[in-house]
Formats: sequence, C-alpha cells, structure tokens
Amino acid sequence: MVTTSDAKCAERLKLLHLHGARECYEYEVLGMNSRLDALQAAILRVKLRHLGEWNAARRCNAERYRKLFHEFQLNSRVPLPVEPSAMTHVYNEFTIRVNQRDALREKLRCEGIPTEIYYPIPLHLQKAFDYLGYKAGDFPASEAASREAVSLPIYPELTEEQQRAVVAGIANSGVVA
Repeated sequence: MVTTSDAKCAERLKLLHLHGARECYEYEVLGMNSRLDALQAAILRVKLRHLGEWNAARRCNAERYRKLFHEFQLNSRVPLPVEPSAMTHVYNEFTIRVNQRDALREKLRCEGIPTEIYYPIPLHLQKAFDYLGYKAGDFPASEAASREAVSLPIYPELTEEQQRAVVAGIANSGVVA
C-alpha cells in the first residue's frame, strides 16, 4: 500500500498500478497489474480449487469451437488459434482473425453475442515504447493482427448451444468471405 499527499506522485502511482494506462489498452509507461487486496486474495484461495476443472472446460469449449467451425465450413476461411502440441493450453481467450473484424463484431453484438478485442494497439505503437523509435509499418504482421483479432466467449460454463449460436452468427454474418 502506498499513501501520499502529493497529487503528482499519486497520479503517477495510479498510472503505474494500471499497467501504465489511463485509457484501456493505451500504455503511456511500463506499469504493472497490482490490484490484489486481502478480500480478492481470500476469494482467489477458494476459486483456485476449481482452476483445473475450469481450464479443462475451456479446453473442451475450444475443441467444440474447432468442430463447429468445421461443421459450418468456416475452418478454411477463419484462422483459429494454433493448437499447442507440447503443452496444455488454458484458453483464457479463443481468438480468431477476420479481415472485417469490426463489422463482424457489430453483427454479433446485434445478436447478443459478446466479443472482445485485446491489445488493439501493437506494442511498438504504444506511447510507453516511443523511445524505441518504431513507427507504423515497421511490424506489419503485428499491425494486421491488431486490426483482425477478435476473441469469442470461452468461459467454462459456456454451453454447446451458446457456442453453436456464436459460430452460426459468424457463418451468417455475411462478413466472412
């Protein structure tokens, strides 16, 4: 815990404890994720007992997504996450790439299907890394990924019916060529 009566210092500390960002995903400086208080720690201690089964459920959901993308004949048109061979993936996110990501998100949103964009600005274009001197165009693959990546629901309690609705929504969106 840090306390201060210095407003400038308080502002800097607040910035640092939120990954260095005032706005979500816009990093001004290198910070940290430092928000675990005693209550959250107590809750986490109980939740950790379920982590194995939750990870297994997400892996099951990821496999079901793969089957559904194949069933809807989308697997050749929508790049899916690479399946790890030598390790076990926990699928905190299930991220696909589509050229018209924002249009797809809007179509899915209208159907009540949530999506998320993580890291919409590549690291080399974040203010926190200005000192490295990189500019737009220096890492085209990273920049393309930041424009195309969208994460689908993957939480452990997600049902087969809900996943089918997600994939059907993508198939019927008219966005995926």
